[in-house]
Amino acid sequence: MTRPITAGVDGTEESLAALDWAAREAVRRGLPLCVVHAWRYAESPATADRDTQYGWVSEGVAEAVRKVSALHPELEVSVDVAEGQAAQALAGAAARAEMLVLGSRGHGRVMGFLLGSVGQQVIAETTRPVVLVRAEDRPAAEAAGRDVVVGQHGEPEDSAEALRFAFETAAARGATVRAVRAWTLPPVFAYSPGSLKLLDDAGGLEPYERQALAEALRPWRERFPDVSVAEHVEMGSAAQVLLSVAGHAQLMVVGRRAHRTAVGARIGSVAHGVLHHAECPVAVVPHE
Repeated sequence: MTRPITAGVDGTEESLAALDWAAREAVRRGLPLCVVHAWRYAESPATADRDTQYGWVSEGVAEAVRKVSALHPELEVSVDVAEGQAAQALAGAAARAEMLVLGSRGHGRVMGFLLGSVGQQVIAETTRPVVLVRAEDRPAAEAAGRDVVVGQHGEPEDSAEALRFAFETAAARGATVRAVRAWTLPPVFAYSPGSLKLLDDAGGLEPYERQALAEALRPWRERFPDVSVAEHVEMGSAAQVLLSVAGHAQLMVVGRRAHRTAVGARIGSVAHGVLHHAECPVAVVPHE
């Protein structure tokens, strides 16, 4: 089954920017586009009936679709106007999609199509990548030779899905993947005799981190031999190091662990920090 790229649209500038981004990505990947809008019937004596309200909502979505179809006449587009809770509608749409693309407004909170905790809930609970796009996003950033930046951490399998997404995106765009691995000095008691030997064999902490990054990238370099790769290893917190190179990025890709904690759904501190502050689109990719 071919999964579409799905965009959430609510009429705001940021959601329309997300729709434009999703359409361009669907054309590059040769995938269909699905446009989703979640709405709720406003029942009161001063409002129109359900059918009238549905007609207003459907026409607004149709107008957005007409504009994007005019820009990409070859693109197959479907529409899903769903009545109900936004989080549930989007989670269902994401499950059927290659990725879900949403608008994000301003710095400091994930807003736009989703408000506050709803946005974090969808990002945290879906098993598919979610891309957040700001209203200021323009195609020129993709054509300017900027990198697809991806964070890598831990063992190779810990970042495999994020690396896969970054390499696939870079291959479709003819872009460079800039793989970033941040490291900090661990407490002395965290060292085991085995890890001390590995560090000694590698020549120290930074060479060890560079070696770990190279090892994680090896299978993706082999799978995507035409994609240029730049490796960036720097001491510091992962979010800070990623944001330090965000000015050169057309897309930032970060991973998050795909499970719920005892206190509910979480997106992780790195993804949370990057979503707060990166000006380029951010893809949050779940992994087990």
